[in-house]
Amino acid sequence: MPEFISNNLPYLLAGISVGGQYALIAIGYTMVYGILRLINFAHGDVFMVAGLVMVYATASLPIYVSIVLVVVVTVLLGVIIEKVAYKPLRSAPRMSVMISAIGVSYLLQNCALYFTGGLPQIYPEIPILTKQVAVGAGSTKMVTLVTPILTIVLVVALVLLIRYTKVGMAMRAVSRDFETSELMGIKINNVIRLTFVIGCFLAAVGSLLYFSNYASVIPTSGAMPGLKAFVAAVFGGIGSVPGAVIGAFIIGICENIIKGMGWTAFSDAFTFVLLIVILLAKPTGIFGEKATDKV
Repeated sequence: MPEFISNNLPYLLAGISVGGQYALIAIGYTMVYGILRLINFAHGDVFMVAGLVMVYATASLPIYVSIVLVVVVTVLLGVIIEKVAYKPLRSAPRMSVMISAIGVSYLLQNCALYFTGGLPQIYPEIPILTKQVAVGAGSTKMVTLVTPILTIVLVVALVLLIRYTKVGMAMRAVSRDFETSELMGIKINNVIRLTFVIGCFLAAVGSLLYFSNYASVIPTSGAMPGLKAFVAAVFGGIGSVPGAVIGAFIIGICENIIKGMGWTAFSDAFTFVLLIVILLAKPTGIFGEKATDKV
């Protein structure tokens, strides 16, 4: 085991780092599903837009001002999407809302295609994240070490918010029973808006970490990370924040170990094979609760 770890240390570190980035995206999926029972297919594209905002912001603004702007713009985008595309369909059949989410996803991709002309946009270097640090006999970017720590801190803060604050209590109540919560005086719209704010904030942070490892952003940059984050949320039990995080770390580590074994072509396929296996063996995921129909 020690020999395996030493031989695969770069891949393990990369896997933990990528897993943390997937986790920050997966939380957005799992929180929105927990409240609205909606798979927000546009969430990966919001993540991509955050990357493009960073590219254009740094062209005329200092790097740290650009980081703040990325977070603010991404959160505002999430709130606008919820208000324009999802809120009017609150009482519509679930299929209608899902189609709306897919439409928003393609809208964001096509807007990005228009503004970029389809050309890869070079992501700026964030000095604190991109500098090289020595790890064992090799070296890696600082972002590889920062990502898991920052992810855990943000997740712990989120779990504490959900469990021990009045807002968190309202979110848990809405996730359990939408109609009854409204009758009890909970402001449903505020709870849903806060859910999108948190999800988009984490997606913005995830984009800063993710694109620091990759040279460019393209209109479809959010598609694959978004899908993998969705699989992570399903794997952990969609609706469960800790489940989504654990699922994301498992996928990230396994994916990079497969690359280390020389099977890079199969690393993406592994994620979707895992999804099929989960749906067949335990559709509710690791921490998912079995649904019961009330009569």
